[in-house]
Amino acid sequence: MVYIIIVTYNAMQWLSKTLSSIPAEFSVVIVDNNSSDKTLDFINNNYQQITVLPQSENLGFGKANNLGISYALNKGADYVFLLNQDAYLHPRTIEKLLDAHKLNPQLGIISPLHLNGNGDNLDVGFLNAITNSGLEHFNDNFKAQKLNSVYELPFVNAAAWLLPKQTLEIVGGFDPIFFHYGEDDNYCQRILFHGLKIGVVSDAIINHDRENRTPKKVEIYSSQYYKTKEKDYKLRWSNILESNYSFKPKLWELQKRRIKALLKLDFKLFSGVGKEIQLIKKHKSEILNSRTINMTKGRHYL
Repeated sequence: MVYIIIVTYNAMQWLSKTLSSIPAEFSVVIVDNNSSDKTLDFINNNYQQITVLPQSENLGFGKANNLGISYALNKGADYVFLLNQDAYLHPRTIEKLLDAHKLNPQLGIISPLHLNGNGDNLDVGFLNAITNSGLEHFNDNFKAQKLNSVYELPFVNAAAWLLPKQTLEIVGGFDPIFFHYGEDDNYCQRILFHGLKIGVVSDAIINHDRENRTPKKVEIYSSQYYKTKEKDYKLRWSNILESNYSFKPKLWELQKRRIKALLKLDFKLFSGVGKEIQLIKKHKSEILNSRTINMTKGRHYL
């Protein structure tokens, strides 16, 4: 039994197309992160068969998915399929992923191919992850229709993950130290640590409709700067594939920068670096606890 989990937050731009792409035989659970648009009204008026778990606050991607996964497991799910609110299924996508897992039971994450929103090219973020893993000619092979059936990768983003129950029993859910972004990187690290593999099935396809999102330039020492740094530091030091995770070199580097800033009477830099040091110290114990939990097997966070 497969349950499809979708986390929504102001999803009206994509929701009709996303939900209409899902075959009727699959159970769908939507965890809504306190949308302020008409997302919930649209679901309740048009898709009464869908289970909706509305939240009173935005829990972020990982925590919200964990709620949906827990619900599905309690209902007897053998698999959960995590689908982004801006992603659309092609026919038989989930069936092809299930078939691939039966032939490759070592796969802990099974992902389809990600096309862009128009479906005329590979999604840029997906392609970058593929090429960064060493498959430099993947796009050429895609265009020439010469892809292998399954590719093993160290990472694929969580826009469309099929997770077998066994994966959830071994690895657990998303680590709640991540609010949004970084949680899928962390999960992939944990998959590999526990001896499972990550596979992309080339004849299973989604469209990921996210072309019009231009990253904003982050001003140094702004609130967004510290949010980005927090995510980066958590991702770096929570990586259980790495045994060398000492905080000391980075803290010492920042302390030296702070002293130099003071000597130059650069009080903005002095203050900014000081806040970054405090950021690391604030989250140090949380990161260490995360490592301890994630190195063990179990239904963590679910």
